[in-house]
Amino acid sequence: MTVLKPNWGFLTPLRRANAAALRMSTVRVIAAFGLLAIFPSVTASGSGTFEGVASCAGSTCHGRAEGNGAVVRQDEIATWQEPSSPSGAHSRAYAVLAGRRGQQIAKSLGLGDATQAKDCLGCHATFAPSAQRGARFQLSDGVGCESCHGASEKWLSSHYAVPATHASNVADGLTPLENPQVRAQVCLDCHYGSTKPGQFVTHSMMAAGHPRVSFELDLFSALQQHHNIDDDYKRRKRAPDGVRFWAVGQAEAVKRATGLFSNPKFAMEGVFPQYYFFDCHSCHRQIQDSSNRRLTFEENPGRPIPFGNAPFNDENIIMLSAVAGALVPGKADEFKQASRNFHGALGGKGQDPRSAAQDLSRRAGALSDALSQRAYSNADAFEVIDIIGNNATRPRFTDYSGSVQAVMAVDTLLNGLVTNGRVTPGAAASIRASINRAYKAVEEPNSYNPADFRTSLASALASIRRLK
Repeated sequence: MTVLKPNWGFLTPLRRANAAALRMSTVRVIAAFGLLAIFPSVTASGSGTFEGVASCAGSTCHGRAEGNGAVVRQDEIATWQEPSSPSGAHSRAYAVLAGRRGQQIAKSLGLGDATQAKDCLGCHATFAPSAQRGARFQLSDGVGCESCHGASEKWLSSHYAVPATHASNVADGLTPLENPQVRAQVCLDCHYGSTKPGQFVTHSMMAAGHPRVSFELDLFSALQQHHNIDDDYKRRKRAPDGVRFWAVGQAEAVKRATGLFSNPKFAMEGVFPQYYFFDCHSCHRQIQDSSNRRLTFEENPGRPIPFGNAPFNDENIIMLSAVAGALVPGKADEFKQASRNFHGALGGKGQDPRSAAQDLSRRAGALSDALSQRAYSNADAFEVIDIIGNNATRPRFTDYSGSVQAVMAVDTLLNGLVTNGRVTPGAAASIRASINRAYKAVEEPNSYNPADFRTSLASALASIRRLK
C-alpha cells in the first residue's frame, strides 16, 4: 500500500482495470497506514520446503518485464515488486522493519532488531521454520509467493506442466485461493491475527506505534491482484464473484476475531483485557472538562452495554448482520441475537464473554459456509446495499472503524455491479462524487463525526439505488 502519511486517512484514489473484461473499475480510496500493516505476510500452509521467490522469477516463468505470456501474464514478480503501488506492498513488508518506525516500535517493546524479532517476522516475512527453508529462500524477500500460495517443493516443477491440473496442484500443496474461505483464512492470519507465532498484534504493539489493522477481502484482493481473470482462469477455477468474496470475508473476520477472543491466551494482557479487540476510539477521545463540554460518542443500538463501557470492535459484525439479512435470512436473526448476547456478556449481563464469543464464532462460521456455497445474482448487491442503509443498520454507524468498513463495502458492492455488467462504468462514474463524499467523512479519524458520516452514506446509497 502506498504510504502517504502516518494516519488512517482514506486518501489515495485508485483505479484498477479488469484486463479480461476490459472494464474500468470504480475508484478505490484506501487507508494509509504508517507501516505496511495492511499488507503484511501470511503463514503459508503445508509441510514442504519453501523454495523462495527466486525459484519463481525465471523469464520463462513469472519474471518477465511485460505481461505478455500466452497462459498467464508472466510479469507477476514485477507487479509484486512495484516500488510505490499497493500491488508491491507485500514485497516491502520486511523492509519497513528496518525503517525508523519499525525500529522504534521494536525498541519500545524490547524486541531488539525488528528485522530479527520473531514477533515481527511472523507477519513481515514468509513465516517458514528454519528446517523448511530452501537454498534460495530469503526472509528479506518479505511476503513472497509462498506466503499465500503455499510451500512449493512438491508442486513447483510440475504446476506448469501440460498434464497438471489445478486439482493436482492443490493436492501437492498449492493453496486454493480461488476459494473465498481459504483466501480469507490465509489473509486473516496477519490482517487480523492468528494463534501462530508472531501473528498477533497486541495493544502494547499499537501503543508503541504499530498501525491499527483492518480487513476487507474483496478490496484487498483487488489491490494485490497479479493475474488476469480470463477464460483459462475460469476453466481451471471459477470466476470470482465480488459480492461472494466480500460477504465471506466479513463472516471469516467475525469468526477469527471472536475465536481469538475466546482463547484465554489472547483475551487478556496481564490483569487487563487485550484492548486490541476493542474499538480504539472508545478510549482515545479528547478529554473535555469545561462547562460547555459535549458528548464525544454515541450509544449504539446493537450493543446492550452500560453507557461508557468500551465496546468490542464490531465493524465486521455490523456488516455480517447486514449480509445475513440480505443473503441468508434464515440465519440472520439468530446471528443478530448472538451478537447482542456477546456485547451484553461483555457488559456483565448473561453468559461468560468467552462462551458468548465462541457461540458467535460458530454462527459466523455457519454463515461463511452458507455464503460461500450459495449462488449469486446481480440483485444480491442491491439487496445488501438496501439493508446497509435501512433504519436498522444505519444507526449502528456510530464509530470510525465501522464507518470505514461501511464505505469500503459500498464501493466494493458497486464495483461488483460494474464487473458483472449490471451497472455500466459510465453510470458508476456518474455517482462517484457521492461515494467520495462518504470517503471524505472518514478521511481523518480525529475529526470523524458519526452524524455527518451517516448523512454522506445515505446519499451514496441513494445514488446507487437509482442505478437499479
